[in-house]
Amino acid sequence: MRFLVVAALCFAQPLAAQDVAEGERLYRLHCAACHGAEADGGGPMAPVLLIQPADLTTLSERNDGTFPVFRVVKRIDGRDPLVSHGSDMPVYGWFFEGTGVAIASQSGQPIMTSQPVADLVTWLKTVQD
Repeated sequence: MRFLVVAALCFAQPLAAQDVAEGERLYRLHCAACHGAEADGGGPMAPVLLIQPADLTTLSERNDGTFPVFRVVKRIDGRDPLVSHGSDMPVYGWFFEGTGVAIASQSGQPIMTSQPVADLVTWLKTVQD
């Protein structure tokens, strides 16, 4: 019964409108220092990191041609922390916390996250090779 209540709440939440321009702005502000201006992993902070930042332009390619929405959302909002950072990824992860909006995963299932994460994920989809 509890599952039905949770499912009903998730499906009652409309999918969030995503803003690609806002996603790009957030990327430049919060992500580009490590992942690079072109999202290729070559940011100015990359040389000092123990584990090199991922090339974000190949997320779909490395996932059999499908953008891994669920994994990316969880990595950004801190539900799947990257231990090598020593804290949430990014270190200002609090900005990306929250579950006030729903976005569609690759399977069509909604994922609850924050509006900034929804915007950022939408932009990341546009830079896939």
